[in-house]
Parts: sequence; C-alpha cells; structure tokens
Amino acid sequence: MGRFHGGFGIKGEVKLESFTDPPERLFKYQPWLLRDAQGRERECTGAKGRVTPKGVVAVLPDIADRDAADALRGTEVFVPRSTLPPPAPGEYYWVDLEGLRVVNSEGVDFGTVSHLFSTGANDVLVAQGDRERMIPFVQPDYITSVDFDAGLVTVDWDADF
Repeated sequence: MGRFHGGFGIKGEVKLESFTDPPERLFKYQPWLLRDAQGRERECTGAKGRVTPKGVVAVLPDIADRDAADALRGTEVFVPRSTLPPPAPGEYYWVDLEGLRVVNSEGVDFGTVSHLFSTGANDVLVAQGDRERMIPFVQPDYITSVDFDAGLVTVDWDADF
C-alpha cells in the first residue's frame, strides 16, 4: 500500500509513497503492517498524515525524531485485506493479478504476472515467462480480458515485443 522514503523535517515525520488513489486514502486503512528490508514486521496503529507539495507525509505514534524516521527508509506498508473495500467492476487489486497466466490473442503463453507498476501515464503489467514482457495495463487496448476463474489475463500484444 506504500513505502517510506525517509525523514521529513526534524520532528519524526516520514516521507511516504502511497499506492492508493487518492494518496491520502492510505490513512483510512489501518492497522498497518510495516515490513523492513530484512523482512522484520511490526504493527502500527494510529498513523496520521497529510499531502504536501513534496508528497505524502506521515506521523507515526512511536516515531519522535529525524533519526527514527530515517530508519524507516525502504520499509513497506501493508494492510489486512479485510480493511479494503471490494474492487469495483473492471477494477483490480494488483496483488490479485499476480500469478495469473498471461496469453496473447493468438494463444502464445507469456508466463505469469510477476508484478505491476505505475509510470504515471499508465500502469504496466510485467509478465515473466521465457523472458520478461512489460505490457501497458490499458483496457481494452492491450489488456483484453481478466478471468479470475480461469486464472488468465488475455492481452493484445505481439509475441515479439
């Protein structure tokens, strides 16, 4: 749901990249599970924040100074699935797409969805198979169907791309 990028100011505020839309919606979904680069996890309840011209800034109850905020750099924010609303028709949580098989309209198997990322212009689906393919997640232009029952994403994408 998000990732910390280090301290903001001297009072323990933390710069936060939010993967929600709008970015401040992340604060509605709590408790947070914080996972650092070494895989250590801890729960955080009561985080507050705001959007600034320089991005999202968070205040965590147990972070009181710049050093403690900087120590969170790279820590990822997860939330329990039960706190999220169900996606609207035609919308997907990225995590639900990961692991689905990807084939093009000619039936060529591209492997499975490894992950997705945002470029700002659009989201990109990464299919990992015999090689990695990056496919713009633009419906219906390139992503023609998502079938969770079949575990399949069908794309209009040339096998040579």
